[in-house]
Amino acid sequence: MTAADAVPIVFVHGTRFSAGQWSVQLAALRDEFPVAAVDLPGHGERSAQPWSLRSATEIIASAVDSLGRGPALVVGHSLGGYTSLEFARRHPEHLRGLVLAGASASTRGLWTAPYRGVARLVPHIPEDRLARWNDRLLRRLYPSEVVEATIRSGYAFHTLPAAWGEVLGHFDAGAMRWVKAPVLILNGEKDPVFRAGEADFARAHPHARIELIPGARHLANFDAPGAFTYAVRRFARQLPAVG
Repeated sequence: MTAADAVPIVFVHGTRFSAGQWSVQLAALRDEFPVAAVDLPGHGERSAQPWSLRSATEIIASAVDSLGRGPALVVGHSLGGYTSLEFARRHPEHLRGLVLAGASASTRGLWTAPYRGVARLVPHIPEDRLARWNDRLLRRLYPSEVVEATIRSGYAFHTLPAAWGEVLGHFDAGAMRWVKAPVLILNGEKDPVFRAGEADFARAHPHARIELIPGARHLANFDAPGAFTYAVRRFARQLPAVG
């Protein structure tokens, strides 16, 4: 692949995080690919912007346009994965490939009840306390070079109820019909909840495959940053040329 052929890649973060989630991947891939990471509405530098799926997809589309290389590979984790499915529906012309990471479980049905409960509870806990808990957890589990950019960017707990309120009940394997590009379903081996529907999601798309990252949990790009980056790089290199 020549520099002119390199696939642009846009990364979309998960719940409460920001573009900082992808600092390791951006550093590792930018020498080969045009790369960008977005802050979704209500997150990171867009903390004051109200959440909506529609505006989230417009932000992703603007990031694709900003790279100036045509349709992009979009890598979405968790909330960002479901948002990327909505992006595929609204902006199919901007999509060259899709990586769904930790986002191949239906958001419909009874299993979502605990998440709805968390969304109702979060506004009643002071945000500074939630931030301290998250800082301690991330620093205990991961090396500083993996998580410091995420910690510096802060957390979007105030946006969680609106974001989950719109995603829960909205997505299942049927959403794969919106995707008109190849799909890599990239999950942590030890993420039983969010890979629960991976087989159904893969069967619902003619050009989807599943790849598991050994030993990784839901935050697979933190648990195994090298393996996660390698999987994205390999998938990007395999995507067909535009046109």
